Amino acid sequence: MLLNLSDVFASQGKIIQGNEPIAITKFVQGDLTYPVMEQTNLAFVFTNNGVGKAVITGKASVTFRGSCDRCLRETKISVDLDFIREICSPEVDEPDTIEDQADFMEGYYLNIENLVNNEILMNWPAKILCSNNCKGICKICGKDQNTGNCECDTFVPDPRMAKIKDIFNANKEV
Repeated sequence: MLLNLSDVFASQGKIIQGNEPIAITKFVQGDLTYPVMEQTNLAFVFTNNGVGKAVITGKASVTFRGSCDRCLRETKISVDLDFIREICSPEVDEPDTIEDQADFMEGYYLNIENLVNNEILMNWPAKILCSNNCKGICKICGKDQNTGNCECDTFVPDPRMAKIKDIFNANKEV
């Protein structure tokens, strides 16, 4: 959805408030796709703060369906968006700001879906977990360790002691 911001850029001290639905159905990151389970409307405020300049303040919440990075169980991924962005009209000569807003500004129009997509990307968790104390899966048998421990031997010897172990193994009597 595109919003015309020419009034905000043209009128000193102009404030526009709104509440728009987020029209995204999925979020794609790399080769993974996360479908949207729940989402709130995007509540926003546009405030003029100079000739051809404005500030966007927005809040929304989106919940996606994905897999836990440790145990591979399906889990909810909640992303809360709370952002403040400065934007400029096309006539304003501020190359840094124009570059930063290139993804979501098209002339005097704001592309809400692209802005929300950028904000989701910036707020995406580094690791997706079903719970903070998720134990993951066994590296040997693949059993989910959250449902109970398996009987696999998971002892990994210290690699710094490998040479000493070789000495002891060489001197053993058969």
